[in-house]
Amino acid sequence: MEIGNGCISKKRKLVEEGSLDELNEDLLERVLSWLPTSTLFRLGSVCKRWKSMADSQSFKLACSRIPSRDPWFYMVDADLNRSIVFDSAKSSWKRLNHPSLLLRDHHRDSIPVAASGGLVCFRNMSGGYIVCNPVTGSCRELPPVDPGQSLLAIAMNAYSNYHGSYKLVLVSGDLPKLSFKVYNSITDCWEEEIMLRRNADDCTKSNDNDEDAVYFLSTAGNVVVTNMQRSPSKQYSSVFTLKDGEEIVYFLTSSGRVIACNLTRKCFSEYPRLLPVFSEYSIDVVECKGEMLVVVLSEFFESASLRVWRYDPKTKTWNQIAAMPPAMSHEFYDKKLDINCVGAGDQVFICLSSAELCSYVLYDFVTNRWVELPECSVNGESLEFMSALSFEPRIEASV
Repeated sequence: MEIGNGCISKKRKLVEEGSLDELNEDLLERVLSWLPTSTLFRLGSVCKRWKSMADSQSFKLACSRIPSRDPWFYMVDADLNRSIVFDSAKSSWKRLNHPSLLLRDHHRDSIPVAASGGLVCFRNMSGGYIVCNPVTGSCRELPPVDPGQSLLAIAMNAYSNYHGSYKLVLVSGDLPKLSFKVYNSITDCWEEEIMLRRNADDCTKSNDNDEDAVYFLSTAGNVVVTNMQRSPSKQYSSVFTLKDGEEIVYFLTSSGRVIACNLTRKCFSEYPRLLPVFSEYSIDVVECKGEMLVVVLSEFFESASLRVWRYDPKTKTWNQIAAMPPAMSHEFYDKKLDINCVGAGDQVFICLSSAELCSYVLYDFVTNRWVELPECSVNGESLEFMSALSFEPRIEASV
């Protein structure tokens, strides 16, 4: 039996190798382009032909025709000079070569603030922006931009990975006076600032004092402030959606209210609060399958609850669409956790962090499974992350 299995295995191997050798260059590129990104880096070690092909522009073009790739999650921790990702396809942590441009003195403090397609955008302390492909390490330093009024949100949308076509959107101002400015990679310049008017159908107008910090006592007797304290990488967190030809940027105000900025119609709307202002909770917005969702961690009756909500514009109400099993979420009770989330297709990656606990959870809408991820360890050191950004690992993504 063992000899028979060995013969079959050897025969199959010979057939497979012979088949690939017989393929012409174009067909071979199309076949190999479907390999996982982590495998593509090893093509050059197979043979000279494959190495030449892996470095060619025609192979990158073939890779660009793959509709989508399983997301990688770019992790953010206190050390900004290293690149660590979680590979959702292989459920494993990886360390990437940190882009050389980000190791220069004036960029060493750069924080990842937005991502789209195969690209991640970084912002340094002086307000400069660098767009990078974390897989290849290629970078582009964007032209300087006048920060203008107080910055509220940073969003990114990549239209074509191969051609390096993307937009970076900055939303600034103080409610109700908001404006936005767009960087267009095709023209390599910032467009004129555009003012946003309040949507005439907006029936959830906040009072002028709604965004002021309010202090109150929680049920546990702790002093709680309504003004959210976001980690630096999520300070300007927002999501970008494109629906029915309309580009919309969603972000959270300092008090946890969701604002929707319709860039196409040049107007904005305020969504009703999900929970009362005098409630102790952590909230974040994510984008999944082209729609905005909200993830909320709250505490009731001496237990914690982690739920996902969708807004219904017709009824102007929030509807729950997913909830972590109580047996899992109870662990988070009274841990003073901050949640930072990011969506990718049918998945939501959730970072839960505090002085007492650090945990990472991946939720899949299709299977309705909540999975706690393994600890990340590099050179024997256990790492703790504050947040994450999702991107598609694409070798062809151009900056």
